[in-house]
Amino acid sequence: MVSPGVWIASLIDGLLLGFVYGLAAMGLTLIWGVMRVINLAHGPIIALGMFGVYLLFAYGGVHPYLGLFAVALLGLLVGILIYAIAVHRVLTAPHLSTLLATFSINMMIIGTGTALFTTTPRNIDISLGRLVLGPVVLLGTRLLAALAAVLIAAGLYVFLYRTTLGKMVRAVASNRAAAELMGIPSARVLAFSFGLGTMLAAVAGGLIATFFPFTILSGGAYELKSFVICVLGGLGNPTGALLGGLILGALEGLIPIVLPVSWVPVIEFLLFVLLLLLRPQGLLGER
Repeated sequence: MVSPGVWIASLIDGLLLGFVYGLAAMGLTLIWGVMRVINLAHGPIIALGMFGVYLLFAYGGVHPYLGLFAVALLGLLVGILIYAIAVHRVLTAPHLSTLLATFSINMMIIGTGTALFTTTPRNIDISLGRLVLGPVVLLGTRLLAALAAVLIAAGLYVFLYRTTLGKMVRAVASNRAAAELMGIPSARVLAFSFGLGTMLAAVAGGLIATFFPFTILSGGAYELKSFVICVLGGLGNPTGALLGGLILGALEGLIPIVLPVSWVPVIEFLLFVLLLLLRPQGLLGER
């Protein structure tokens, strides 16, 4: 018989992880919401965020949470570069063209990363202590990562709804032709939006690296989780991505209590299929 304390501790730990998952999925859903592009380079960008924080910490002595600022800037610039090179010219082509373009970037990043870093697991050896609340033990790294994810999500909301550039992003997402008639430079806004989406993915990768070992291939698993989360919350809905991340995190915390860990992805993707069949617009999506 599993004690209630174990259930509570596992649930809270899963929810803390879910905030970071939700942040990663926000990058994917933002790009889809603005330009209807499924970014198959999402996973490798997450892995680049992991390695960015790791390299700054291991060779530059930069604290991982300070290194996130550099990783965020790098993610933004890399995203804009990917958009300019691989996405811009095929943006109005059939969806298969953008899928193939971003998948090509996926393979190039993985190939280059494998050549440079091999597939030997790395980890960031950092401890921020722990918070003990009765039977619940919360790791400091999880707490700080969850707090960072919440603050970034709040910052994204303020940016989209309270700033001029954010309103431009929403206008282009709503109707690109009408936005251009109003004088909004849609090409620049789209490039920035793609960069913003990759920035969120890179920062999420940097946060994940503070508590899990990783390789250049690790991003693939989190990319799949991001797809599940986007379907859960509603594709194109950043708020839904955060909700979906919390649901997925809760499942990952609770399922191992009653079933082997190998069942976690099975149940996650079963939920994914059921949602596609019963409510393809997601929990917060509109019919």
